[in-house]
Amino acid sequence: MLSSPANEVHVRAGATFAPFAGWSMPISYGGVVAEHNAVREAVGIFDVSHLGKILVTGTGAAEYINSTLANDLQRISPGKAQYTLCCDESGGVIDDLIAYLVSESEVFLIPNAANSAEVARRLEASAPAGVSVQDQHRDHAVLAVQGPRSAELLELEGLPTSMPYMAFADAEWQGAGGSTVRICRTGYTGEQGYEIVVPSGDAEVALQRLADRAEQLGGRLAGLGARDTLRTEMGYPLHGHELSLEITPVEARCGWAVGWRKPGFWGRDALQRQREAGPSRSLWGLRALGRGVLRPGLDVLGAENEMIGTTTSGTFSPTLKTGIALALLDTSADITAGATVTVDVRGRHIPCEVVRPPFVAPRTQ
Repeated sequence: MLSSPANEVHVRAGATFAPFAGWSMPISYGGVVAEHNAVREAVGIFDVSHLGKILVTGTGAAEYINSTLANDLQRISPGKAQYTLCCDESGGVIDDLIAYLVSESEVFLIPNAANSAEVARRLEASAPAGVSVQDQHRDHAVLAVQGPRSAELLELEGLPTSMPYMAFADAEWQGAGGSTVRICRTGYTGEQGYEIVVPSGDAEVALQRLADRAEQLGGRLAGLGARDTLRTEMGYPLHGHELSLEITPVEARCGWAVGWRKPGFWGRDALQRQREAGPSRSLWGLRALGRGVLRPGLDVLGAENEMIGTTTSGTFSPTLKTGIALALLDTSADITAGATVTVDVRGRHIPCEVVRPPFVAPRTQ
């Protein structure tokens, strides 16, 4: 079981740990709801060092990545980041990830922990001569600063904050021992925020510094429990739930992250066929109209109690104070926003309103 290079900070803070994608990760420091609310109201600090890191360099590196991953890297310029997908030939999603375009000869990728090695393996196996693919999973930590006071916190540390959403900058940070770090206006919470890529050797001191600053601003450390409630409120997909080898970007309403006009990328032909034919199921949000917490893997029932889909994620929303879920629903059921369905929770039928996520308005800009 792997652990973050800043693990001692979590131990000192009294974190509760649980295994996640082969890593021992902090789930909470005493209360998921309090951590969730800190992000929505002030600032929360997440250690997401389990995320993968892959460096692709060499002549034509950006062109190579553009020929493999789904989104169109030519839509952005150097200094910008892009949400994209690594698909197989059937259109299934091997992983979703963030691509940092440094230059035409350098792209830095951040995939999910469980799939990082497979993404790196596939990219390395297909790389043309002159393009190098390096799996740097353990070389860097990733620390996320999220919430309306996130910029204020970073400015106290002398770090740049004025870049637009999905842009990044490199800077020396005394809080990380004077090392060069990469700060990107990205996140997984729907709030204004930043993700900082830090050398692993500097992660412990950097995380403690951020945690101390957050406390001064009414914020706190936050674990994966709050990260999940926050992302679910935004309708952000989690690989293995809303995206997988069996769930395509078309079904998950992630077609906006596909460069349909590109001549080629992994899975293009299969996805194009599905797009033209129309998917057999589509992702929706469900908001509970009665009491009860929704969870993944529950049956969704239509007006005649017929099964029309399955929940992929579910939780209690601290912001809305009700149960919410994401669900894949059969398109043949002709479901529209505002319709009422029921979710079978261990034999208890909870009525839910069908909504188009997000459940909470984003404040990323």
